[in-house]
Amino acid sequence: MSKSANSRVVLITGVTKGLGEAMTAKFASLGHRVIGCGRRAESIELLRGRYTTPHRFDVVDVSSDSDVSRWAKSVISEFGPPDLLLNNAAVINANAALWDVPVEEFDAVIDVNIKGTANVVRHFVPAMIERRCGVIVNFSSGWGRSPSKDVAPYCASKWAIEGLTQSMAQELPEGMAAIPLDPGIICTEMLRRCFGSSASRYPDPIQWSEVAVPYLLQISAKDNGEPLSVPI
Repeated sequence: MSKSANSRVVLITGVTKGLGEAMTAKFASLGHRVIGCGRRAESIELLRGRYTTPHRFDVVDVSSDSDVSRWAKSVISEFGPPDLLLNNAAVINANAALWDVPVEEFDAVIDVNIKGTANVVRHFVPAMIERRCGVIVNFSSGWGRSPSKDVAPYCASKWAIEGLTQSMAQELPEGMAAIPLDPGIICTEMLRRCFGSSASRYPDPIQWSEVAVPYLLQISAKDNGEPLSVPI
C-alpha cells in the first residue's frame, strides 16, 4: 500500500474510548494511517465503519501475549513496522486504600498497564529496530511521577512504565526513541471515576487531542529517554 511522504503509520492501543478514540480521529484527519486495537468488539466495528482503508482496527487484549503476537504478525505483514507506536491502553482501580483493592482488580491494572505495554513492545519493536527508525511512546501519568492516595495500583503501574521506558531507551539503536509520556489531566471516563463531577474542569479528549497529536508527531530521536508531558 502506497502512502504520501508525510504520512505515518501510527499504531495506537486502547482506541475504543477516551484518549485513544480521540487520537484516532485526529491522526486520521491529518492524513496518517491509524492501526488500532481495543477489547470492545462493538466499538471496533464502529471504528471500522468510520475509518475504512487505509486504516485498520482489531479486537485485541493487550494483556494476552498470544493475542498481541498474532496481531503484530498480521499488521507488520500488511503495513510494515509502525512509525509511531502509542501504548495508550490502560485501566485504573476503583478508589480504595491498597489493602481494600480486590486481587482481581489489582491484577487487571498490572496485566493491562505494564504487561500489555511489554507485550506490544515485544512484538512490534524488533521490526522497528530492524529498520532503525521509529518512536515508541508509552503513556504514563502524573501519578507515575508523584503518588496519590486511593490509586496505589495505578500509581505503581505508571511508575513502572517510567522505569521500563527509560531503560528501554538505553537499549534502542541510534535514530530511534522511547518516551514515557504524561498526557496531563483530561476529563475521561477514567478521571470521572476518580474525581467525580470535578473532572469536568479539565479538557475533554477531543480538546486534548488538538494539542497532543501535533506534539506527538514532533517527538524524534533527540528526545530518546526523556520523560515528556503534553503541554495542555
